[in-house]
Amino acid sequence: MPQPIEGRPRELLEAPNFCQVGSIRTDGTAHVVPTWVDIEDGLVMLNSAEGRAWPKNVRRDPRVTLTVLNQENPYEFVSIRGRVVDDTHDGADEHIDRLAMKYLGEERYPYRADGEQRVIFRVEPDQVFHFGS
Repeated sequence: MPQPIEGRPRELLEAPNFCQVGSIRTDGTAHVVPTWVDIEDGLVMLNSAEGRAWPKNVRRDPRVTLTVLNQENPYEFVSIRGRVVDDTHDGADEHIDRLAMKYLGEERYPYRADGEQRVIFRVEPDQVFHFGS
């Protein structure tokens, strides 16, 4: 059963704090990368580009661990264990532009490569843990 993300954990995801996405490589080792994060309809929203390692990992094994540190106090964080329940290209370009506004104050994502195809991943939280305040 999905666990809701409410209160301070939700605030940490809504603020421009980076998310560490932990996925599982084919050899069973952890792969952890920083990314931007968003929340919508109780699901964690991540955006990436096709061809990167972590999207390949989560398509093979949808289990993820997400850690979002408070940039103003890194001793406060939320850790979310869950699974990717959806990935889509629909709306992914608009979503990365919204994240660029959140994180950079820019209307359009400035780091787009030629021919890049963006993708949104939705994560359903199974466990939400908040530490610090």
